[in-house]
Amino acid sequence: MFVNVGRRLSDQAARTPEAIAVVETLGRGSDGRYRYRQATFRQLDDDSTRIAAGLIAAGIIPGARTVLMVHPGIDFISLVFALFKAGAVAVLIDPGMGRGPLIRCLRDVQPQAWIGVSKAQAIRALLRWLFPRPRCLVTVGPRLFWGGTTLDRLRRTTAGDRASIGEVPVRVGPNDPAAIIFTSGGTGPPKGVLYTHGNFDAQVDQIQKHYGIEPGEIDLPCFPLFGLFNCAMGVTAVIPAMDASRPAKADPRAIIQAANDWQTTQAFASPAVWKNVGTYAAAHGEKMPSLRRVMSAGASVPTEVLQRMLDCISPEGDVFTPYGATEALPVASISAREVLSETAAATRDGSGVCVGRRFEGIRWKIIRIVDGPIATLDQAEELPQGEIGELIVSGPVVTTRYVTRVEANAWAKIADGDGFWHRMGDVGYLDQHDRFWIFGRLVHRVVTANGTLYPEPCEAVFNAHPLVARSALVGIGPRMNQTPVIVIELHPKHSSLSRDERRRLFDELAAAAGKYPHTAVIRHFLIHPGFPVDVRHNAKIAREKLARWAAGKIAGNLR
Repeated sequence: MFVNVGRRLSDQAARTPEAIAVVETLGRGSDGRYRYRQATFRQLDDDSTRIAAGLIAAGIIPGARTVLMVHPGIDFISLVFALFKAGAVAVLIDPGMGRGPLIRCLRDVQPQAWIGVSKAQAIRALLRWLFPRPRCLVTVGPRLFWGGTTLDRLRRTTAGDRASIGEVPVRVGPNDPAAIIFTSGGTGPPKGVLYTHGNFDAQVDQIQKHYGIEPGEIDLPCFPLFGLFNCAMGVTAVIPAMDASRPAKADPRAIIQAANDWQTTQAFASPAVWKNVGTYAAAHGEKMPSLRRVMSAGASVPTEVLQRMLDCISPEGDVFTPYGATEALPVASISAREVLSETAAATRDGSGVCVGRRFEGIRWKIIRIVDGPIATLDQAEELPQGEIGELIVSGPVVTTRYVTRVEANAWAKIADGDGFWHRMGDVGYLDQHDRFWIFGRLVHRVVTANGTLYPEPCEAVFNAHPLVARSALVGIGPRMNQTPVIVIELHPKHSSLSRDERRRLFDELAAAAGKYPHTAVIRHFLIHPGFPVDVRHNAKIAREKLARWAAGKIAGNLR
């Protein structure tokens, strides 16, 4: 079966050749407005096919692991589709994870080819003892002392050259590898997840069908990989002016201007982006009236962020929070209107965060919590509706394995005959409507001598305090006998409190804890100047780092 996901771009180019596929935001002009460049579906398809042929001529073979370190934009999207068409495996790593983790990921993946901007190639050359010489080097921009070829040269691949190479896109099946995408590293070292052409194909179908996305729509993807889905769905991708590795630092004015300049109908970003955009829009009376569908993923989205975004988009629009993980996406989804009208009140009372109903292609179960591998499904105990356990999922969008840190496969996958289930690592329960309510990560639960505490139900109680921007439950001490501690991040306008004000805050938090059975045992509170967060979405709280920090602050009396 011929399922090269690169063909989706070619099929769309055949249907709407002159429609705009990608818009790249350039710098500001003299009038302060952003400038743009664009490519049609035909131009993008022709460009990616020429590059694919050039890559094959330069030594790229099917299955070759190819690191791609290029800024978001037309070149990035064209190169990814070129790698798909060449049958190579695109290796995509967040550059914002920091030098040490980035180098470890690159070393673990053992790349056979390397495509990058000049700076990335220079760094690779300086660290060449860590990596075998790649089969193929491609520089996007000026090429200096490191050899190889350039993207401009690949683009000059002629029709005659292509004829001698053979069929492009190359023939691959649904189980053939297409990409290696690294996890964010929120609960351990980043792991390389293998995506097949079949995984990507199923993702496009599931997302398009569930949200009713139509060809001809215009999307603002504030996460580069979502731009790839757009091109496969016949949707224009408008790449905004922002550092994708630092979404929390994105300028809300740039997001709003791009949305309004192009009358975008859809937008995708992390909660950190929408927090800033919604706050700015509310303060300055800004609107994005063309937006009918806003998506946010990567962490739970506070209700005030959902409401502010609803207030600044089309009155007929909605905000959706798809749930999943690098290893399995999408799994479930819920709308802001359902959250605000129904589930938010239960969340505030400690029922967890409802992430919605599963996508059509997903099967899921709640199993009893086990700290360790589960080899086969018959070793897992499925729990009934309403009982708290770990979520496992199965379906065509669920990836089969890690290809780095491969020891994690034994923990993450459960064999089921010829198939398998993936352990999401999230704890929660299914309600009577088959919606999943998440309590937090399995590794973040706090096990005390008197019972287990979970992050989401506990933190909701303290997040309601007017001085608290957000809170984090951490455990101090040995497993099975931990002391629960709530770490607080204050709202910026309340960041400087006197000793008496702090004591008053702690007393008020302790009083709030005493009102609920699931928080009554919490006695200890600390204030942190600014929570560490994940590198990808700048939204997930790095609770392991907070726990170490809290332990260092404790000397006898936790208060």
